[in-house]
Amino acid sequence: MSVRTYNPSVRVGNWNEDLCLEEEQLKDFLEKKDRGELTVQKKTNFLKTILRNVELSKPSDGYLHIGDRVCLLHTPTKTVVSAHVTSARAFDATRLESGCGVTCSRQLTPCPRNVFVITSYGESEAKEGEVVCYGQPVALVTLPDEGGQLGLHSDRATFTKHSRFSREQEVLLEEDISYNSAWKFICFSQDERLETEGTPVPANTRVFLNHCKTNHNLAVHEEWTYKTPFGRELEVTGHTHLNTHKAEDVHNHFMVVTGSLEDAVASLSPSS
Repeated sequence: MSVRTYNPSVRVGNWNEDLCLEEEQLKDFLEKKDRGELTVQKKTNFLKTILRNVELSKPSDGYLHIGDRVCLLHTPTKTVVSAHVTSARAFDATRLESGCGVTCSRQLTPCPRNVFVITSYGESEAKEGEVVCYGQPVALVTLPDEGGQLGLHSDRATFTKHSRFSREQEVLLEEDISYNSAWKFICFSQDERLETEGTPVPANTRVFLNHCKTNHNLAVHEEWTYKTPFGRELEVTGHTHLNTHKAEDVHNHFMVVTGSLEDAVASLSPSS
């Protein structure tokens, strides 16, 4: 077995071929660097792209509308629902890919990773700009281009398909906008749910995000975390957690934020 025990500067064996090979490798490396094709450059560029600042919608009437750009803020943990980008997928990706998971992040800057567009769903195709009402099925879709235009998707948990830690209903981002991507807003107060059904949803107020197919609410688990390029982030699932009073507990408390995300977080009391 032939093993090179000397570096190419020592004139032993195929020293000239070794020198030429190293020169070619260096030349190839520099060319890729100039074109931005190095793996580390691709990853850095992609992460910068999905972290660029995005402006949220600012409705003048204080209600949510079809076409609004919003963030989904989990009020007890003060985290926002975000695409789960792993280090491995960040190397070659140019945009968010279908099938990627969802986590809750402490990064509170609106960006393609955590901004959703409220779009109409179902037979009553609401037009852009129309007010969203409680109980109305809508789809929550990421931004186009680098956002991938993916819908917030969930389905019933099975033995083989469930969230990693809590084993509850998995929440993903999928390109196919089907009934699995239909959600509706539910009034936060149990006493007012019947009378608010069909009325406009105010922006920047606490609500429950209910999955139409499974009737489970979007939930966040502070006790379960994922390691991501952006730090530790919380697990997001579809499951309705009830307290001793048969009311939804803190796992399910959300706010659909328009305008300033920082102002919305600052307005929360410590007990929210």
